Amino acid sequence: MDFLVRRDDIRQCRFDEQAPGELDAGQVLLEVESFGLTSNNVTYAVMGDAMSYWRFFPAEEGWGKVPVWGFARVVSSAHDDVPEGVRVYGYLPPSTHLVVAPERVQDGGFVDGSPHRADLPAVYNDYAPAAATPRGAEDDRQVLFSPLFGTSFLIDDFLEDRGFLNDAQVVISSASSKTALGLAFLLSRRDGVPVIGLTSPSRREFVEGLGVYGQVATYDDLGTLPDARTVYVDISGDGAVRASLHERFGESLVYDCLVGASHWDQLGVDAGPVSGPAPELFFAPDRFAKRATDWGPDGLRSRVRDSWNPFGEWLAGWLRVIHGSGPEEVERAFLEVLDGENDPATGYVMSLSAGSDDA
Repeated sequence: MDFLVRRDDIRQCRFDEQAPGELDAGQVLLEVESFGLTSNNVTYAVMGDAMSYWRFFPAEEGWGKVPVWGFARVVSSAHDDVPEGVRVYGYLPPSTHLVVAPERVQDGGFVDGSPHRADLPAVYNDYAPAAATPRGAEDDRQVLFSPLFGTSFLIDDFLEDRGFLNDAQVVISSASSKTALGLAFLLSRRDGVPVIGLTSPSRREFVEGLGVYGQVATYDDLGTLPDARTVYVDISGDGAVRASLHERFGESLVYDCLVGASHWDQLGVDAGPVSGPAPELFFAPDRFAKRATDWGPDGLRSRVRDSWNPFGEWLAGWLRVIHGSGPEEVERAFLEVLDGENDPATGYVMSLSAGSDDA
């Protein structure tokens, strides 16, 4: 079963069922155990055509499978080096099953060598080995935050590499989003970097209570922000907010880093010309590729893992996970995230298999 959305109207959803076909030599069939649904998945859908996200898991014309991150297990194999029962973590469709063609098999993990993914960013084709038995809350945190924390780590590294953390404050929109929280956590551990979160009035109390932002302001209260050299990390993608922030800081705004589109319905809104630096898109796979070259893949993974460990402990203190299974619950969770109606202190871990023990 697949969960599909209309590519030109992502509020339109439906499900499609079909029996899996015979595997070709070298292919394996994955059964999807669980996956997370966050505002990051909304960004994948909104940017599906522009960033080729729809190409990872092809669907019929006009429809798309919104990519998710989660765990899956090999339930059928026509590959000599990938036996049934192997469990992996990686980029998946919101489906019950996925056929992949493993290459570079090592320690139970592999890269999907399916031809349609050959020219897509390599970071999304990697399936990491996972514990044979689900680890409960630890797996839930990984499903919800690990890929987003990787993006947060790369943004933090990029800002440091560019020298922006020496004498500038960092303003982050969609401050309650998971990518923003990861970045704010990392920045808060640096000495002398003021971190400011922008959020909606309904989420202000939650964001302030997390303790990773030095100041929290609502979108209509930018006048309270300190006058200082400023880097803007835009996770909302909201054109009106961007225009207001550019007007507020003027020449003090030294960089505008466009990351996401949590305010997806405002993406591309023309709020008129803005002064200061033009927004520059931050594409995590490009930064990943650079640092994998600079440090080696193992060196990069080690640095991310060392940063993740204290972050995971911090999450355990406040994150509440909502599990759901079956088509109705998956669709309801997706629409709640899409419309921003989900509690920011919660995260959805889902499965399309009704009654799944792992969901």
